[in-house]
Amino acid sequence: MSFDVPDACTLPTAERPLRLAEFDDLFATAVHRVDPVSATRARLHLTGPAGLAARVRDLAARENECCSFFTFITIPEPATDGEAVVLDIEVPAAHADVLAYLAQRAGAVSTGGDVMSLEIRPPADAAGALAAVAGLPDGSAGSADAR
Repeated sequence: MSFDVPDACTLPTAERPLRLAEFDDLFATAVHRVDPVSATRARLHLTGPAGLAARVRDLAARENECCSFFTFITIPEPATDGEAVVLDIEVPAAHADVLAYLAQRAGAVSTGGDVMSLEIRPPADAAGALAAVAGLPDGSAGSADAR
């Protein structure tokens, strides 16, 4: 199975697995809750060491450069140790399946789950980091090499 990248995505194919790995690392190390607010909006709750907010803002900004349909809003939260951030992610209705996959992947990776067994399959219009959901440069699925 391959994925068609929408015109809004400009991330070079060779960089997609790297971006996906960055998202997965953030999900694994910082996400502690994922709230699907609506079909077009999700909220990720993150905690981590000092510098987390800057890391989240940087990754969101770089993803928005190549996938302009994403809207990312970072909201600092009080934390007793390190930093806490809420990341709101919103997409137009046409990209709701991309957001659903991202939210489900964030939840799975943050709990040590297997992304290959996600209920929601990678959408046909997956973009940026999500276009390479299997961690393959061409965006094809079916490899156990997925992160």
